[in-house]
Formats: sequence, C-alpha cells, structure tokens
Amino acid sequence: MIRLEHISKSFGGNPVLRDVNLSVSKREIVSIIGPSGAGKTTLLRTFNWLENPDTGVITIADATVNAAAVKKGDVYRLRSKSSMVFQHYNLFKNKTVLQNVTESLIAVKKQPKAQAEEKAMGILSSIGLADKAGEYPSRLSGGQQQRAGIARALAVDPEVMLFDEPTSALDPEWVSEVLDVIKRIAAAGMTMILVSHEMRFVREVSSRVIFFDAGSLVEDGTPEEIFTRPRQERARQFLAKNG
Repeated sequence: MIRLEHISKSFGGNPVLRDVNLSVSKREIVSIIGPSGAGKTTLLRTFNWLENPDTGVITIADATVNAAAVKKGDVYRLRSKSSMVFQHYNLFKNKTVLQNVTESLIAVKKQPKAQAEEKAMGILSSIGLADKAGEYPSRLSGGQQQRAGIARALAVDPEVMLFDEPTSALDPEWVSEVLDVIKRIAAAGMTMILVSHEMRFVREVSSRVIFFDAGSLVEDGTPEEIFTRPRQERARQFLAKNG
C-alpha cells in the first residue's frame, strides 16, 4: 500500500535521510522510534511531500511521486491519500472546533456545509468532543486541541494517518486521553505511521516498530522483537535508556 524507495535528503550538505527503503501494508500500525535528531520527523514528512526528498520514489496506493521528475498533480494525489496530526495541533485559531474539522470537507472536497457538519459532529462525538464543537482552540486544553486535530485528520477519510509526536507538546495529565483516541482509531483498522517517544504506547499499539538513527533504518521488527531482543547494538543502547 505504501512504499518508499531510495529516499535521501540533505540540509546544507548534511545528510538527514540516507537511502531509506520502507514498505507498509494496509492496516499496519508502524511506529518509528529513535534518538532526537535521527531524522524521524523528516522521514514522516516525506510520506505526504511536506518535505521533498532529494532522491527517491514515494507511493501510497495508486499515487506515486518521483523526486527526479516531480509533477504538481502527482503531489496533490499523494497528499490526498493521507492526513497528518502534528505536535502542536496546527488548528485555525480564528475558527471553532467544528469549523476546523469541516474546513477541508467544504473547501477541498466541496461537500455541502450541512453534510460536512453532520459528518464532523459524528467524529467529534466519537472522540468525546461534541460539546466543544462551538469553542475556539484558545478555550480548549492541550489534550482537547490535539483530539480536535485528530478529528480534522479523520474527516477526509485518509488511507493512512501520520502522527508526528502527537503527545510531545502535552502536559502529562492530557497524554492518556490522546493516546486512547489513537488506540481506538488503530483498533478500527486505520493504517497508521507514528513517530513517538511514548515507548509503552508504541509497544501496545504497533504491529511493527522501526528503530531509526542517523538518517537510516537500523532495525525493523515486531514490538516483541524490538523491545525484548533487538539485534543491533545501537538499538540496544537506545532502548536500555528509553525502553
């Protein structure tokens, strides 16, 4: 369903991604872990071309973009296959929760407002935010804002959801409510790729775990394999401190 082939990226001559190859099947939940500065977020952002790689090919379902010959139409089709949930919510501050969720349905998918609002309210109800539909982000807790961001991502019916450290900006008291929502989405069969530092959560929710370091995929296996018997010394060192 998802395939990265020979993805490389440098900033100012410094390699950040080094010939990364990765395939993800439908309904897989793949978590990417590793030290800060390893290139995890840069890798995640290449999936929807928010970060354009210097070389390589990215495919999601029937959409493909080749860094050697980028076409706007191909990038648009690739981006239409996924939704991203960011660290810092990225909600429109001048719009209510409901308006944030319906924005892409109305502006991009051209749905009638009433239809978009009905769909949005169903999603907000499913994650416990129906009573906040008329509130602005400034009146929500961090956990509620992140759940609103997840609702917005779900609204466009993506084939894959991308999560970039979805709890890193949250106070500890709000982390569990966001992780619970992600678990429910995963249980419903959504294909997901997550960058996360929440090792317990990664272990519980993932079907695969990738250890990423210095721009390279160092180890790839089940949670059991990665957390209890990692093969690579660098992975063992990281998990001894963080696992």
